[in-house]
Amino acid sequence: MKGNFLSRSIARYIAFLTRRGARLLTGARSLWVGCKPVMKQRIYYANHNSHIDFILLWSSLPTDLRRKTRPVAASDYWLKDGFRRFLIQDTFTGVTIQRNREQNQDPLEPIKTVLAQGDSIIFFPEGTRNLNDDVELLEFKSGLFHLKNQFPDVEIVPVWISNLKRVMPKGALIPLPLLSTVIFGKPLEAHNEHSKTEFLNYAQDELLKLKALEYQ
Repeated sequence: MKGNFLSRSIARYIAFLTRRGARLLTGARSLWVGCKPVMKQRIYYANHNSHIDFILLWSSLPTDLRRKTRPVAASDYWLKDGFRRFLIQDTFTGVTIQRNREQNQDPLEPIKTVLAQGDSIIFFPEGTRNLNDDVELLEFKSGLFHLKNQFPDVEIVPVWISNLKRVMPKGALIPLPLLSTVIFGKPLEAHNEHSKTEFLNYAQDELLKLKALEYQ
């Protein structure tokens, strides 16, 4: 019992330091242009350029929302060692998934479990970091479409995270002190008539619309 209490206390302290440190080092600001930071179950989906994307988005949420929002992360990176496992599971209460399907396993099952419990998630539909400076977004994987169909009452909110390719370039150990902006857009419309391809294109377009606001 004492060990669990100590572990939780350390996790909360690291979460506090990480949250404050990420926002301080990146000069992050939050823009809620299409929705308000209210207590609703949501899928926040964002562009993915670095390993601190989810930390910055998670840190941009008010405390009550942050406590009910769980980042989705790749198990092949975050479960590599005990320290990373502690960070993602205990500090950020994240959900880890396999990026590659194994036999008949549903890679979205851990996410579906969390959504069924009533929590919100932070989701990266590109599936991996976009390290190509010539491409704004990689093609979306099908996960967002399947989650939309299974959880039609959960709002899906696009979030554009600006400048992180420069703030946290590949191979960097700490962020560079450059201004970053986290822009929360309007929840997607249902569009139940859309095919998978149509919906994913629509979701990408809505996310890219937010990029134009990053310097406002």
